Amino acid sequence: MNGTRVALRRSIMQVIDQHDRTNVWLNGLAGVGKTSIAFTIAEEMKAAKRLAATFFFSHKHAQKAVAIIPTIAFQLAIAFPRIREDIVQAIENDDSLLSPGKSHADQMRELVIKPLQTLQFRQEPYAIIFDALDECLSSEEAARLVMLLTDALVGPGLPFIHLIFTSRPGVHIRTTMPSGVYEILLTTHDKDTIQDIRFFLRTSLDKTRTSRPAVFGRPPVPWPSEDEFETLAFKAGGLFVYAVMATNFISSTGHHPQKRLDLFLREKSIVGADIDQLYRQIIGTLEDPLAHCQILASIIHLAGPLPLAELQELFHADKESLAMTLEAFSPVILNDEVGCVELYHASLRDFMSDPLRSKKYHIDDAHAHEYLACCCLDFFLRWDPTTPFGEPSSPLPYAILMWSMHLSMAYPSSKLRNLLALFTDKILQYEEQAFNNNGFALPHHTLGLARKTCLSLSWIRGLSDIKVAWRIHRAFMRGWSDKEERRVAQDLVQESEEAKRKEDEAGCKEEENRLTEEAALLEDLTNKLHGRSLYPNASGGSSDIWKCYLVKPSETVE
Repeated sequence: MNGTRVALRRSIMQVIDQHDRTNVWLNGLAGVGKTSIAFTIAEEMKAAKRLAATFFFSHKHAQKAVAIIPTIAFQLAIAFPRIREDIVQAIENDDSLLSPGKSHADQMRELVIKPLQTLQFRQEPYAIIFDALDECLSSEEAARLVMLLTDALVGPGLPFIHLIFTSRPGVHIRTTMPSGVYEILLTTHDKDTIQDIRFFLRTSLDKTRTSRPAVFGRPPVPWPSEDEFETLAFKAGGLFVYAVMATNFISSTGHHPQKRLDLFLREKSIVGADIDQLYRQIIGTLEDPLAHCQILASIIHLAGPLPLAELQELFHADKESLAMTLEAFSPVILNDEVGCVELYHASLRDFMSDPLRSKKYHIDDAHAHEYLACCCLDFFLRWDPTTPFGEPSSPLPYAILMWSMHLSMAYPSSKLRNLLALFTDKILQYEEQAFNNNGFALPHHTLGLARKTCLSLSWIRGLSDIKVAWRIHRAFMRGWSDKEERRVAQDLVQESEEAKRKEDEAGCKEEENRLTEEAALLEDLTNKLHGRSLYPNASGGSSDIWKCYLVKPSETVE
């Protein structure tokens, strides 16, 4: 919002306006507004034609380190048309530069450093921004990337380029930052940040007041009261994400703002900036809290972000809950109805993933995958297999590609088992007929993973499960020769026998250890009863030797 973070943005701009290579590291906890600041700086640098490139990491778009340098090179080619041909020529000379196996150092030298040397006489300082550095890279990957970039861009013959990194505080990143880095630590107790949040709250609530004449009259009456505002500002503390979520909740259409504010302020806060309490409050006001938690957890556990239309098709039975969830959490869920729906803010994902934070609203991984597996199987049961999927080149629906992946990690509930049985009745029988006529066939790898899951001892609980497993096994084996089928069946038997043998050996070893421990305890007890030392006498001589045996009541010993 205009008027916020003015002093902070000014201090960053002062650094990157300098004709040197000072880098900036903006760090702080999730929710303090790092991404918003990075985006604003990027917009200002772009307007000044000094933005070289940006890379905004996303947890769901886990780009991997291998994609970062080519992406930066692509943006450099757009920002500086003069070096575009140099980058294209480098790729034509060595097309392996874009392959995953190519070293980052080689990519950096050929795709970034050498082309940039053409611009060495430019006087304007430029910026490359990396936001949420710790979002989807491992600690080692993030540290290596920082070291590679900071070392490579300080060489001679290059224009002035400032690197701007944002991340949560982390020792692994701190140790790799160059000694001269300009560090900005954002905290929830910073006075300027708290003042900016108060300004944001006041402006947002005033906009709600003036835009709802049916509620507040014309001219609108003063709202909220000073006590209510101070309480809200205290609860927000220094977290911008809290302030945005709170105003979105209070001002949502279809609800009375004062009633929503009363509901929001009902639960007292001992400390400010308690984002966990905010999320629990918002979930608690929804009609079916656990259903909405299930949707949030499922969006997190998707193999990749989906467009809204495909997400609605996947969550067919819970379309209304999906719409309400996306509305309630719109400040932290990306949903522009054009791209993909995804949780882009770490605070909500961290909250849902930690049972100590989400408490009664926690959905564990196995139950999230169970829900997604059920959604995928439900899609199959609603789908007419004779209907083609759009154009031949169009991608297959998510359910067809990912059903077995979610099945393999799902809690094996009775609902999931029943849906899987119906799936094998309908889809696999149709697939067998279609296969014989060279028609539709499920991706073979999905059947292989489902077969492995359904043949596991953790899945099979009765005859019906064996029947389902056999149908999936037949579908997987279809098209193979009888000889190959017998070989795989023999392998299954051998694997089962080997597992049983190892289990028996482990049991025998455990029993042997138990008897050894008991014998040692009995000998120790005997020694104590007769005053014997626990340790043998090293000197010569003779003495009585005592032994103690365990016997049954009907037996005797000499």
